[in-house]
Amino acid sequence: MRKPFHLFDVYGIELEYMLVKNNNFKVAPQVDELLTLKAGELKADIENGNIAWSNELVAHVIELKTNGPTKSTDDLSEKFHKNILEIDALLQPLNLQLLGSASHPLMNPDTDTQLWKHSYSEVYALYNTIFNCKGHGWSNVQSTHINLPFYDDKEFEKLHAAIRIILPLLPGLCASSPILEGNITGFKDTRLEFYKTNQKEIPELTGLVIPERVFSKLDYHATIFEPIKKAIQPYDKNKILDQHFLNSRGAIARFDRNAIEIRLMDIQECPKADIAICAFVIEVLKVLVSKKLCSLKAQKSWIKEDLFPLLNDAIKYAENSKIENKEYLKLFKIKSASTVNDVWKHLYKIVKPKLHKSHHDAIEFILEEGTLATRLLKAVGNDTSEGHIISVYRNMQNCLKTNDLFQS
Repeated sequence: MRKPFHLFDVYGIELEYMLVKNNNFKVAPQVDELLTLKAGELKADIENGNIAWSNELVAHVIELKTNGPTKSTDDLSEKFHKNILEIDALLQPLNLQLLGSASHPLMNPDTDTQLWKHSYSEVYALYNTIFNCKGHGWSNVQSTHINLPFYDDKEFEKLHAAIRIILPLLPGLCASSPILEGNITGFKDTRLEFYKTNQKEIPELTGLVIPERVFSKLDYHATIFEPIKKAIQPYDKNKILDQHFLNSRGAIARFDRNAIEIRLMDIQECPKADIAICAFVIEVLKVLVSKKLCSLKAQKSWIKEDLFPLLNDAIKYAENSKIENKEYLKLFKIKSASTVNDVWKHLYKIVKPKLHKSHHDAIEFILEEGTLATRLLKAVGNDTSEGHIISVYRNMQNCLKTNDLFQS
């Protein structure tokens, strides 16, 4: 078994995309055909050099991820983009294309959802029995995940403390799901609005989205994993569900691979945006872990009940969410009430010298022009007719080809 990595030695990034039909823009549950075209036979996981491809719970979503840990985010945008172009070429004969953003704006989950029915399908089937995975919170959610390593309990403590306090800010950078079933939902991050409750049948799985104040492996098992195991028992008679898989907080500890996975980021319109955001978030976490802004004690003191309202507001208003909690702002050396966007601008000034130049334009564009959700809403305006929504989202779809950010 390989030795665990130290803090920020390596990164793992995962990006999820939808397959949609060119003729009617509906989701296409044909990821199995795509994977078969690539491998010559149906394989659920395909290694393609630096990037790996795999299926997800639903049959219209494909995940692209770094093929093992990577040491740098500097050139990841190009690597992911190259794979996207390859996928779009493979999809051409099927008359399909990839689409970015966290939610399809017109999908009807009751009629359009098909679960993955190949490998691992018994797990997905059990999930479906418990939760009915046809809802938007299961079948219409594409996200970006960052995996960050820790070496031991001491490093876990620092990393978990830092991640917990930035989770409420993430929708202010990443929100990209403002429209569902042709309606403006009133939430810029509708994916996360569903995320909060899509496992309400067993509340122990998601908790309050913000993880509990646990800073060691032993404590994590006692506080988070044990209640999950106990709660799932009546549903999982054959013990096929894994505690790591079941834990659905906004950041989850993966002690099986000594990493924490951040899961609250809506996917963007192109890898350039996603990788820039990931690199930015990583640099902010480095500053927090180094205690340059506040002490570890201050970071650890925050309970989930105080962080959750901040996240909840950001799910609705994204970058325009107002933060009036002075104690929270103090963590970042900010003195007066600010919007989430102001906080990110402040943090960007601090980390910009450390951030690779290739990410500057994307971050500055998002901080000035708003989240993808804001830009999509601006482009849609008052015209929520199906035809207009499709034309806006087709424009955004082109961003995957060019690897450029969407301008409303």
